Amino acid sequence: MKLVGVLVCLLVVAMDIVAGLLAIEADIAQNKVKHLRLWIFECRDPSEQAFKLGLGAAGLLGLAHIIANLLGGFNCICYKEELEKSPPNKQISIGCLVFTWIILAVGMSLLVIGALANSKSRTSCGFTHHHFLSMGGILCFVHGLFCVAYYVSSTVAN
Repeated sequence: MKLVGVLVCLLVVAMDIVAGLLAIEADIAQNKVKHLRLWIFECRDPSEQAFKLGLGAAGLLGLAHIIANLLGGFNCICYKEELEKSPPNKQISIGCLVFTWIILAVGMSLLVIGALANSKSRTSCGFTHHHFLSMGGILCFVHGLFCVAYYVSSTVAN
């Protein structure tokens, strides 16, 4: 059983690392296209490679989150009193679960906004979406850490 836990943790971390690297590569590809920048406004051509890499990173982040949540067990705390009376391992598990959802929401938003800024229909001028992809990639790495912490604390609590 311990081997399964180690393999799940390695799988989730590997997926988050690959998602983070894809997002950083997407940001690099985005920066290679021709653009004109004036303060916070930018006119540039979209990068098809950045679009594909950004969506791939978002997909891997979502898949890693689903795997970590499904295999980490289901922790349900309905009332504040119930959380306060629960053992420390369960409290840590719930805290990590909340952080993984927050990181997922912010990271996925950054990746999707960065990827959509590079879709073929977005050859226009507007506010810059500079470094959204790389910030989303960094959050992929952080997501992996919290998913592992959630999985470990959840299995210990159960």
